[in-house]
Amino acid sequence: MSTIHPTAVIHPGARVGQDVSIGPFACIEEDVVIGDGCHVGPHASLLRYTALGARCRVHAGAVLGDWPQDLSFAGAVSSVRIGSGCVFREGVTVHRGTKEGTATVIGDQCYLMANSHVAHNVKLGNRVILANGVLLAGYVEVGDGAFISGNCLVHQFVRIGRLAMLGGGSGIGQDVPPFMTTHSMGLNAIAGLNVIGLRRAGIGSADRLAIKRAFALLYRAGLNVPDAVARIRAEIPEAPAQELCDFVAGAKRGICQARRGVMASATSASEES
Repeated sequence: MSTIHPTAVIHPGARVGQDVSIGPFACIEEDVVIGDGCHVGPHASLLRYTALGARCRVHAGAVLGDWPQDLSFAGAVSSVRIGSGCVFREGVTVHRGTKEGTATVIGDQCYLMANSHVAHNVKLGNRVILANGVLLAGYVEVGDGAFISGNCLVHQFVRIGRLAMLGGGSGIGQDVPPFMTTHSMGLNAIAGLNVIGLRRAGIGSADRLAIKRAFALLYRAGLNVPDAVARIRAEIPEAPAQELCDFVAGAKRGICQARRGVMASATSASEES
């Protein structure tokens, strides 16, 4: 049974599922869809063309589906599409797509912490975590299981690969390949491999070793990027290494580079044995 506070403002054109809780002074506009089992907190706003999957929680003051911060936006019919089991903490903002028929898309089981921002046409995969104060500019793409630490800044059109982890306060203007970490308070600086994240994601030891070998060729062998990709494709057939190659080959802004002397231990095979 749904529980809706009498001060909540819900447009009759909104579709609200079963067992939904909506708190005081929440605003639900026309053409909003709220899935079963969702909780919408006080003063939260779900604006037009926003679709929320089942069992999501929207905390106080979050705003989902507002107009994009794009000077060229002229009121196009665009949307925000959110999967199931997501959490939006206090003050989170998610903006809808900027062009006609486009969408900002958030996958399943994502966790967006307080005051993080997802701009127009961003695509988050599943189980992505944005810590407090993360700012994602327009058209950013974030792969499954990525963790973006507090106060990171990500430039428009940048891609963050699967299971990457951005250190706190990173400024990112180039693609971050899958499985990598970036330096805290650094600019486009790879720190090493996200070894803990790989283990938590259930990546087996053989695949972790393949990723480390690929990392060594990409960042420590003195090769240019195309040559490193060619070597990885030829010498390391395991799927994660090939995934890394596909990501790097698709980079349009270039990829983040490692600092000189970066984490020799990150490529030590003995650490993963």
